[in-house]
Order: sequence, then structure tokens, then C-alpha cells
Amino acid sequence: MKAKIEVMLKNGVFDPQGKTLVSALHHLDYNSVKEVHVGKIFYVEIDENEKQQAQSKLESMADQLFANPIIENFTIELLD
Repeated sequence: MKAKIEVMLKNGVFDPQGKTLVSALHHLDYNSVKEVHVGKIFYVEIDENEKQQAQSKLESMADQLFANPIIENFTIELLD
């Protein structure tokens, strides 16, 4: 089974990469850009046939390794 895990900073957490990109875009005359949020995407293939089992394992992986639960949220999308 394949899955996509998206990790983003929680609302209110300072995003220095996003701020840097907004500044760079403004220097390139893309002044209509108000905000940029930088995140991570992980594509995981897991040897699991049961969707609930896969979801549970992927949540555990994301919580323990892919995301910092103090400052980041994650979403999981099963692709199969």
C-alpha cells in the first residue's frame, strides 16, 4: 500500500523559509504574493493490506519520525 504524508508547521509557528521565499518573490516583482508556507511530503510504501492497520502504522511513523508534534501537523493520504 502506498501513502503520502504531508507535514506542515502549525498555525502561529514562525516559518523562516516561507518568509525568505516571500521576500525573494517580492524582489522578483511578484508583489501579489502574501504568504508562503514550506512543508515536507513523504511517499511511503508499506507492506500492509488492511487500510486501518496501514493508517495506524503510518500515523505512528509520522508522529515518531516524520513530524515534530510540538510544532508540526501531518496528514496522511492512502494512495492505493
